[in-house]
Amino acid sequence: MTIAILKEPINETRVSLLPEAADTLTKQNIVVNIEKNAGALAYAPDELYQSKNIRIAERTEILNASDIILTIQPLSQEEITALKTNAILIGIYQPLFNYQFIKQLAEKNITAFSLDMMPRTTRAQSMDVLSSQANIAGYKAVLEAANIYPRYFPMFMTAAGSIKPARVLILGAGVAGLQAIATARRLGAVVEVFDTRPAVKEEVMSLGAKFIEVEGAADASKAGGYAVEQTEEYKQRQQQKIAASVAKADIIITTAQIPGRKAPVLITNEMLDSMKPGSIIIDLAAATGGNTLQTKNNETVKYKNITIVGNSNLAATMPGDASKLYGKNVLNFLQLIITKEGNINLNFEDDIVAGCCITHGGKVVNERVGGLIDKLIG
Repeated sequence: MTIAILKEPINETRVSLLPEAADTLTKQNIVVNIEKNAGALAYAPDELYQSKNIRIAERTEILNASDIILTIQPLSQEEITALKTNAILIGIYQPLFNYQFIKQLAEKNITAFSLDMMPRTTRAQSMDVLSSQANIAGYKAVLEAANIYPRYFPMFMTAAGSIKPARVLILGAGVAGLQAIATARRLGAVVEVFDTRPAVKEEVMSLGAKFIEVEGAADASKAGGYAVEQTEEYKQRQQQKIAASVAKADIIITTAQIPGRKAPVLITNEMLDSMKPGSIIIDLAAATGGNTLQTKNNETVKYKNITIVGNSNLAATMPGDASKLYGKNVLNFLQLIITKEGNINLNFEDDIVAGCCITHGGKVVNERVGGLIDKLIG
C-alpha cells in the first residue's frame, strides 16, 4: 500500500506529516511518498524525509498512483480528475461549504475523509484537528493584536506616568478563545469573554477573565461542543451586552462560527463606530464571512481608525508545531483504517470513521452534506 503526502497550495505553510510521523508508517511496511519540497515551509527539507526511507515523488505520480493521499487543503478540479479510482483522500475540506468539491469527489469514486467533521467525543480527541489548530490560532491572534496595537498590553507605573492595561474582548470561548484568554492574561491585559454556552463560564473565570452573561441562550449541550443558532429575542439582548463591551475594548478577538452556516455577525457597524481609534479586531471566523460586517478574509482592513484583520488560518503562521500536531492527529486517525499489517480496512461501524467519511462508493455518504448538495446544486 502507498500513502502519499502532497505539497499544499502556495499560501499554506503546513504539511500533513513531518518526517518523524511519516517514519511511523514506514515501520508498518507502508510505502510513503512525498511531493518534492512539501515540507520545506514547515522546516522539514526533503533530506530529512529521505533519511526516514521516504521517497520524493512528482505530484503527477502521487495523484495517479497513491492508495491514500494526505492533504490539508482541497484539491483542484483537474487534480481530482487525475486521482485513481477508489483512492482515499484525507484532509480538512469544510464539506458544508466546499460542496462542489465534494460532489466531484463522489463522481470520481473517491473515498474522502474530512477531519474537520470529527465527532466531538472523548475517544476522538487525539484526532481532533480543529482543536489542535485552533489552539495555535488563539495564541497567535493575541500576539498579532499585540504587534499591531499602538499601546502596551500590561499596566505600567513609571516616573513619567501610569499606563492602563489593554482591555481585550474575546467573542467565543472554544479552544481558540480559551487559548486567547490565557495568552492575553499572560501579557497583562484585562479580559472579558462572551459565549452563548453558559457551561464555559467556569473555564473562562478560571483563566482570570470576566464572563459576560446573557440570559435565555438556546441549549447547546447536544451540539457536540459547537455553538447553535439563537432566537431573535436572544440576539437582541446579546447585541446590547456586546455593544457595551465593544465600546470599552482596545482589542477584540472573534472566533464565533456555526458549522454549515455563515458566521454570525456579532459586531455591527454601529458598534465599530463606537470603538476607540487605534483599536484592533482579529477575526478568526473570516473564512465563513466573519463576525463583523467589514471583515474580509485574508485581508487587513482599516475602518475609521480601527484595524480589522481577517485570518482563519493563523495556525499556518506556526508551521512547525502546527504540522507536528496535525500529523499526530492524522496518524491516530490512520490507525482506525489501516491494519497492523499495513492494509486498508474501512470499518464504517466505527463512529469516528463513519462520522468523518464524506464520500464513498461513488456517493456522498454524509447525510448533512448530501442534503445540502441536493438542495443547492442537485
